[in-house]
Amino acid sequence: MYISLLPCSPKVCRSVDNKLVLYPKIIGTFGHLTNHQNDMKNFYTLLTFSFLIASSFSIMNCTPRYDILIQNGLVYDGNNGAPVKADIAIADGYIVKMAEKINTLAIRKIDATGSVVTPGFIDVHTHLEPLPILPQAESHVRQGVTTAMGGPDGSGPLSIRNYLDSLTALGIGINAGYLIGHNAVRLEVMGLENREPTGEELERMKGLVEKAMEGGAFGMSTGLKYLPGAFAKTDEVIELSKVAATHGGIYTSHIREEGLGLLDAVSETIEIAEKANIPVVLTHHKAIGQPMWGSSKTTLAMVDSARARGLNVMIDQYPYTASHTSINVLIPAWAMEGDKVAGFAKRCEDPVLRDSIKKGIIFSILNDRGGGDLRRIQFSNFNWKPELGGKTLHDWALAEGMEPTPENGAELVIQAQIHKGAQCIFHAINEEDVIRIMRHPQTMIASDGRLNEFGQGHPHPRAYGTFPRVLGHYSRDKGVLTLETAIYKMTGLPAKNFSIDKRGILKEGNFADVTIFDAEKIIDKATFEAPHQYPEGIRFVIINGKITIDEGKYHDVRAGRALRKK
Repeated sequence: MYISLLPCSPKVCRSVDNKLVLYPKIIGTFGHLTNHQNDMKNFYTLLTFSFLIASSFSIMNCTPRYDILIQNGLVYDGNNGAPVKADIAIADGYIVKMAEKINTLAIRKIDATGSVVTPGFIDVHTHLEPLPILPQAESHVRQGVTTAMGGPDGSGPLSIRNYLDSLTALGIGINAGYLIGHNAVRLEVMGLENREPTGEELERMKGLVEKAMEGGAFGMSTGLKYLPGAFAKTDEVIELSKVAATHGGIYTSHIREEGLGLLDAVSETIEIAEKANIPVVLTHHKAIGQPMWGSSKTTLAMVDSARARGLNVMIDQYPYTASHTSINVLIPAWAMEGDKVAGFAKRCEDPVLRDSIKKGIIFSILNDRGGGDLRRIQFSNFNWKPELGGKTLHDWALAEGMEPTPENGAELVIQAQIHKGAQCIFHAINEEDVIRIMRHPQTMIASDGRLNEFGQGHPHPRAYGTFPRVLGHYSRDKGVLTLETAIYKMTGLPAKNFSIDKRGILKEGNFADVTIFDAEKIIDKATFEAPHQYPEGIRFVIINGKITIDEGKYHDVRAGRALRKK
């Protein structure tokens, strides 16, 4: 006779105190039994042993386990609805069950009592250029961000397919999708030439956008304030946007002007939406410079009017009263045609051209990014004079023994650009405009931040604090948004607008991107004076079912994926 004893098949079970216990399969196999006493003794010994092992398994749950079980949390699912008490079970990178109570044992249980459980935050405007050298993306993950969209403002990689393949091979700490940048496309075909493209050049640019969309791009971005985008006419942008639209893509734009030309620039973006039949985003929307403060009332009315006509016009915003970009944003675009440094320096040798350039810079200081005061222009990264990091154009003028006037400030801006430029923070946005734009129902939260290595340089604090700042300062402390609406603006809304598949909403079958935070403690800590500070209150961040932030501690597990638009 043959007897096979198999008390339990799972490789790993958990005891009642949730500790891992390893039990090998116990299989007793007996051939033909004889009447010898020894054989019978062995048989009954093994039978008794098997019974004892089987009994021990009866107090254990040996059913298929979950990888992670989040219990007792207040769940905001990302749909802008009221929260519910619910447990969430995760297996193989997906949310596999959501219910009021789930008691099944799991490899890891997270007690979210007193905490808020949300989808991982989605940052649809991120400067991901450092991702190949900072693949862990820690400065973003620590904010609760699980997915980011790169290639904003017309920048980014030209070959989307190859770039995404390289990120997959590298292993990244965040989910990353990309837009194809108009500036990158134009630069490849036309360089920094200030003219309209020929028919052949336009076809080549359209081909590059087509290839990028086929390679997985989510749409096209423009930086019409920057070179070479500033040289492009509206018709060129419309023709390229039509290509992205045929693939279901989106159009995001750093519009042509955010200061005195703001209203015309918003109007141009709406025209592109209509003529290219494409969803558009006024990215990092704001009103720059004191003469334009309050004009968000008009721009938001323009958005509402366009939407009433059936156009899909949207907004994203970072929650700060300062922008961050190159110092050459103060310089007239024509002065940098051909070469931003050498060509610019050559023009400055001509007294007539230099005088015209200087007048243009003075105008920008008084009416645009300069905010009318050299103290409002703060250096972030200045390779020629690194000692000025964190200091202002006013400080530089004093250090040079110059009176801090707009005229002298313009002279220093010329010197900075001749010496390969600088990155600056421009304190020229009004808080009332920030709040008004934030409250608009079509506004998504997005950082416009660059991935940063902790302690390096003097970045804008948005690189560390955007999402906790909205949740803590603006939602909890100032009551600008309800918590469910704030969460929606950084989860479900961007996922829907950018067609990011199975993310941004907590539901069964979606990817397990989850952020857990303490609603009473969450807050940004980074400041303009001391930007390298991580936020507080983020307890857990789970990316594709892997815990990256564990009780506030970061782990470099590289659980992110390179995302392609479907």
